[in-house]
Amino acid sequence: MRALISVSDKTGVVDLARRLVALGHQIVSSGGTAAAIADAGVAVTKVTDVTGAPEMLDGRVKTLHPAIHGGILADLDRESHRRDLAEREIEPIGLVVANLYPFSSDPSVELIDIGGPAMVRAAAKNHAHVGIVVNPADYEVVVAELEADSGLSEATRRRLARAAFAHTAAYDAAIVEWFDATDGETLPETVHPVYERTAVLRYGENPHQPGARYRRRGTKTWWDTAAQHNGKEMSYLNVADTEAAYSMVTEHDDPTVVVVKHANPCGVASHDDIAEAYRRANACDPVSAFGGIVALNRPLTAEVATDLAEVFTEVVVAPSYEDGALEILCAKKNLRVIEAPDRPRLRKGDLLVRSIDGGALLQGPDFVTTDPTAWTVATRRAPTDTEWVDLVFAWRVVARVSSNSIVVVRDRQAFGIGAGQQNRRDAGRIAAAKADGRAAGGACASDAFFPFRDGLDAAAEAGCTAVVQPGGSVRDDEVIAAADEHGMTMVFTGERHFRH
Repeated sequence: MRALISVSDKTGVVDLARRLVALGHQIVSSGGTAAAIADAGVAVTKVTDVTGAPEMLDGRVKTLHPAIHGGILADLDRESHRRDLAEREIEPIGLVVANLYPFSSDPSVELIDIGGPAMVRAAAKNHAHVGIVVNPADYEVVVAELEADSGLSEATRRRLARAAFAHTAAYDAAIVEWFDATDGETLPETVHPVYERTAVLRYGENPHQPGARYRRRGTKTWWDTAAQHNGKEMSYLNVADTEAAYSMVTEHDDPTVVVVKHANPCGVASHDDIAEAYRRANACDPVSAFGGIVALNRPLTAEVATDLAEVFTEVVVAPSYEDGALEILCAKKNLRVIEAPDRPRLRKGDLLVRSIDGGALLQGPDFVTTDPTAWTVATRRAPTDTEWVDLVFAWRVVARVSSNSIVVVRDRQAFGIGAGQQNRRDAGRIAAAKADGRAAGGACASDAFFPFRDGLDAAAEAGCTAVVQPGGSVRDDEVIAAADEHGMTMVFTGERHFRH
């Protein structure tokens, strides 16, 4: 049997060729792959010797020849195909090992592979007779099966063919994305995301639903470097809530702790002492914190671990764990303990995707401006230095809470979070009720403008002395007047942060 080997990623290719030759295969290869195999002392026939045609166009044309593609595409169950091969003196090719130019490493026209995808697709189409291997991780499996059975099973050939078409599909998708990026198109006419499964989850949103975690092919996420030290397998909601918590906490520069329940924070606090930050975050809404997700943006200390172990928690995630902390946490057998040295980041050009019937909604990332110099003081009184700190903190928090949302804080500690309400007045009432007077002298943040002054009045009733909101209502003057009446300061950010 002839095996055609032409790879960009040469990992393990020499050993593969050597073992194939030992099994009686004749190796056909081209370019750098042929040189690597020959240099190792393994017998190899050059593609040019098979085709009788030298490479041309600076290597753009090497394997595009009937002597190669006829050997790959021939259906040996058809007499006409066997006759065509015999008339042209073409030998069948039973195994193709190929992977493509690393386009994503340095996108350019010269790294758009032509011959490679043609060979891969040809072999995958004819998988009834040809094995196609695109991933070096499959070399051992393939050779082991050939050594044991003198051939590849139908199931193996079909699995390899699917992997091959996925390989070329991802490659073409990367080229399309490159065209879109160079054209500066934020929301392109078509999108071609390719996701690869990285984890099978315990279940989906509910136990009767299957769930899995995927990543965009060619990308690296913080989940790839995260390690789970303890607890049961993650479920769909565990991952979703952990993502929400860790994404939110890592947006804060100061030592911060976030507690999330059902995708919304129920506690957020910053403090120079991370243990105190945890205690304050948990104190915001300890009822909701039961069974929640806790995220830190600093190493988790033994002191934090001792306090956290007293509260039923589903997941804790931190960049690292200090001595003794893991031992304390891992004593809770059901607590999932995640160490994540990398942090989530919003990237310009990222697309956020939400499924709808038969399609999807796409939008760009929601960046939050927290530079007070970009904001406008709308009231007669400007914020004090202390109020500015709380206004920035409150704005960071409210931007990551489901709409309609109101957040009241004091001294970088959230005391009341009103989330996901159908009207802003109810969101404010919930936030004020949860704060229960603890936010007196603090700040109130609204993710969208106050349509009426009653929202501002509710913030005053909660004892807040400062308000941050986007502004832009037709009744802004009425709301500003209400703030002035209460002696409050209010700033407009000019940007809304609805989150559905």
